[in-house]
Amino acid sequence: MNITVERASYADRDLVRRMMELYLHDFSEFDGSDLNEHGLFGYDYLDYFWLEESHAAFIIRVAGHLAGFVLVNDELFIENNERSIAEFFIVRKYRRQGIGKVVAQRVFDAMPGKWEVQVIEANRPAYDFWRKIIAEYTGGRFQERALANEKWTGPVFWFENHAG
Repeated sequence: MNITVERASYADRDLVRRMMELYLHDFSEFDGSDLNEHGLFGYDYLDYFWLEESHAAFIIRVAGHLAGFVLVNDELFIENNERSIAEFFIVRKYRRQGIGKVVAQRVFDAMPGKWEVQVIEANRPAYDFWRKIIAEYTGGRFQERALANEKWTGPVFWFENHAG
């Protein structure tokens, strides 16, 4: 299966914004979000992924077809970490085929450092996915903590993958 994970250019911003609506639709099952008066969920922070040096956006394709996106930022809850998976979306057609695993590994490899992945408490499928992917990627060398404070409630995974 031909899977590509490419850094999204600023010209790709509207493409990611459109896929974001699909992601937010799926995510509304867990966070209870509603459509706005324009029939959109909306994501106010998307431009930061091209404007901030600590942020990155990736577009996923499978056999040349759009299949999702990944957003990376530096919004962290564990001290000394450097980057975090902000949003991770695979189109339903491509789920449960190992594509998410490949994508996560490629994004981690593209940006070595001290990673953190937060999962909202209600999203058990995401918890199971990330725990398995991170355990395999790190050979079991990761940490996990359930946080419950004013900044975050839910599990957080973290690990280091510095090159060299």
